[in-house]
Amino acid sequence: MNEFLQTQIITELEDAVGEENCSVKEIDKLTHSVDYFWLSRMWADRGRRMPEADYIVSPKDAEETSKVLKIANYYKIPVTTWGGGGGTQGGALPVAGGIILDTKRMNKIYEVNTDSMYIECGTGAIYKHVEWAANEKGYATMHYPSSLTCSTVGGFLAHRGIGVVSTKYGKIDDMVLSMEVVLPNGDIINTSNAPKHAAGPDLNQIFIGSEGTLGVITKAQIRIYEQPEVRRFRGFLFKDMSSAFKASREILQKFKPSVMRLYDNAETASLIKKIVGVEKPGAFMNVAYEGVKELVDVEEKILLDTFSKYGAEDLGSEYGEKWWKEKITFFYPGHMMDLPQMFGTMDTIAPYDKIEKIYWAMKNKIESTFPHVKFIAHFSHWYEWGCMVYDRFIVDKEYVPEDPVEAMKLHNKIWTVGVREAIANGGVVNDHHGVGIKLGRLMKEQYGPAMQVFEGIKKSLDPNGIMNPFKLGL
Repeated sequence: MNEFLQTQIITELEDAVGEENCSVKEIDKLTHSVDYFWLSRMWADRGRRMPEADYIVSPKDAEETSKVLKIANYYKIPVTTWGGGGGTQGGALPVAGGIILDTKRMNKIYEVNTDSMYIECGTGAIYKHVEWAANEKGYATMHYPSSLTCSTVGGFLAHRGIGVVSTKYGKIDDMVLSMEVVLPNGDIINTSNAPKHAAGPDLNQIFIGSEGTLGVITKAQIRIYEQPEVRRFRGFLFKDMSSAFKASREILQKFKPSVMRLYDNAETASLIKKIVGVEKPGAFMNVAYEGVKELVDVEEKILLDTFSKYGAEDLGSEYGEKWWKEKITFFYPGHMMDLPQMFGTMDTIAPYDKIEKIYWAMKNKIESTFPHVKFIAHFSHWYEWGCMVYDRFIVDKEYVPEDPVEAMKLHNKIWTVGVREAIANGGVVNDHHGVGIKLGRLMKEQYGPAMQVFEGIKKSLDPNGIMNPFKLGL
């Protein structure tokens, strides 16, 4: 783009959001070009520049966001929405240049409504701040992902995120009552006055998980809950995962624990041993159950009786309480994989009759195709019908190519092999980290002809294709 037109555009953007909230500085472009996506960090670590936006714009609300999108549509400039930069799929990277729309000025807490049990907030709010606002009134959001201290409400909505107590309370899409959304043409809409209705399809579910490809979510009403009277923990050690799956399926036909985390033998022998202190061979599982004390007493008896039927060793509450205390420590430096290692999390989800098959298929395929790759996993976010596998591959630094192009090729090959194996055995492309640019190529392989539904919505709402191009397979 020529300098004259570029200057004209920056003038219009400054008019829309204020000169102080619009930047073309190199440092701002650079800091919005790398998120937690392994490839972006590796690329920068090897001295390469990631694709950068031409403008960094920070609107304060839907009205200013509308102005920005109208300008972008007129000039046909790509727009990529940026929250906290904690994403792992490259969904917030401005790979086509254009405008980075940084949402963090949209961080206002509008209302904590204790009658209708929701908190209304801007989607640029860091989620921990939303939780604190609920806590001040004696309530909780019950959404506790590992990145809640550094990621925004909008980020979790964009990729349909999930937290550690999801088995009882659900994913972020279960927690949203209503949203304010700015469409690509600048129109501002509200999705609903109530989340459950028969007045056509649920508009919330069209935009949740759309990763900024259909518009910008600017405000949301998030459910809040009373704090549980008691929250108890129990650690168990199963001889094998098959027994754990049978026990868990039976429990979930009777009641819903808040936390269920089952670790395979490899992760039990490494991460759980290191963080929690379990040193016995087997598959470790931590369970939390909470609510009114009288009900929790009954649930505890059902839990112990059921798990004992399947040969689980009761480790008591100590290990479970330590797991809860350290639940985010797992992701801190010194505990989590990091550069110069190569790593990734291929989370997928499936019914009970497929989930263990998927685990072994992915593990065997990856470790046989790439001899230097380690595969470990745990299972979390359980339902009456199935659960998800949070599976990781790890490549130690001596096996990671020094050349960034070769490293990128290896990284993409591992992902392709692993996710294709999940799809082939009844899983999906992803459960809760999103698709971004990392997995977009595999969306058509999962959906086949159904992909035209997504493409049709995209074409109708965003005919100029400005919203987060090359993400979500769109």
